[in-house]
Amino acid sequence: MSPAGALAADHPLLDGRTADSPLITAYRGGKPSRRPVWFMRQAGRSLPEYLKVREGVAMLDSCLRPELASEITLQPVRRHDVDAGIFFSDIVIPLKLAGVGVDIVPGVGPVLDTPVRTAADVAALPQLTWESLEPIREAVRLTVAELGSTPLIGFAGAPFTLAAYMVEGRPSRDHLGPRTMMHADPETWNALANWAADASGMFLQAQLEAGASAAQLFDSWAGSLGLADYTRYVAPASARALDHVRHLGAPLIHFGTGTSELLVAMRDVGVDVVGVDYRLPLDEANRRLGGTVPLQGNIDPALLPAPWEILEAHVRDVVAAGSAAPGHVVNLGHGVPPETDPAVLTRVVELIHSISPE
Repeated sequence: MSPAGALAADHPLLDGRTADSPLITAYRGGKPSRRPVWFMRQAGRSLPEYLKVREGVAMLDSCLRPELASEITLQPVRRHDVDAGIFFSDIVIPLKLAGVGVDIVPGVGPVLDTPVRTAADVAALPQLTWESLEPIREAVRLTVAELGSTPLIGFAGAPFTLAAYMVEGRPSRDHLGPRTMMHADPETWNALANWAADASGMFLQAQLEAGASAAQLFDSWAGSLGLADYTRYVAPASARALDHVRHLGAPLIHFGTGTSELLVAMRDVGVDVVGVDYRLPLDEANRRLGGTVPLQGNIDPALLPAPWEILEAHVRDVVAAGSAAPGHVVNLGHGVPPETDPAVLTRVVELIHSISPE
């Protein structure tokens, strides 16, 4: 477990740099000076400057070189004038730093040396240490020093997504392994989910204490679950991950893909903002949530290559639907596709900023 702490007096949320920024204002349900927007996976993916600095550097290595991770985080802020940086990392970095054998295989995704499928496998897992997270803290410190009044968002993979990779040993379309384990061996599942929760929680805490102004828990694969399984076998671990950082007072966001039927349960793990993917209109998401929390989302990434008049109309629809919520941060309903034209993202940001906040 990481040490319990508090944000330092010179943290951007406390020293006047980011507390009144459009992003943090919207996350806290206030009226921002302009409509805030950022994009998931904006750090990297489509930018030529990203491809240049990543040449010859493996994905996980690039995440663990503080100067490089910081530069990649800053690139889209410089180019697009987005209202936040999203920390450049990968959800399996906590596994890597703990000593679990894992790598990102091009064209495949995260692949573990040895899947985790039995109680003995879980018991043998190494523990993530606070000291091993120093490259993350250093990268955040370097980034925050350059961002000024623009907030940095930290992130971590949610425990279910981490555990799903660990059980399958690689990406999966249906996640049968972890879903079976929940029912066939719930004790082992709970032990693995708790291990993943603590790793994710420590990863979030390192980023927030080093200077991130908000944090997002990203559940890539929760959409494979029904509500009953999510509530019983997954929500407690997600809450445990967030327990590491609640005391810090930074806004916490929860996002998953394919999770339209889980939004209330995802809010109820204890977050300030709920991210919504492209499948559900924001006004309907707000209705389901009872108008209780600000929302984030949800431009369909598939429309980014469409003719501008189609994309513009869609963006305006998203902004209008988001106005039903107590607060709204514009984002994509998933990550930036690698083939996206960066000029289109810049134009989308300009459009959103041109629409007066209500």
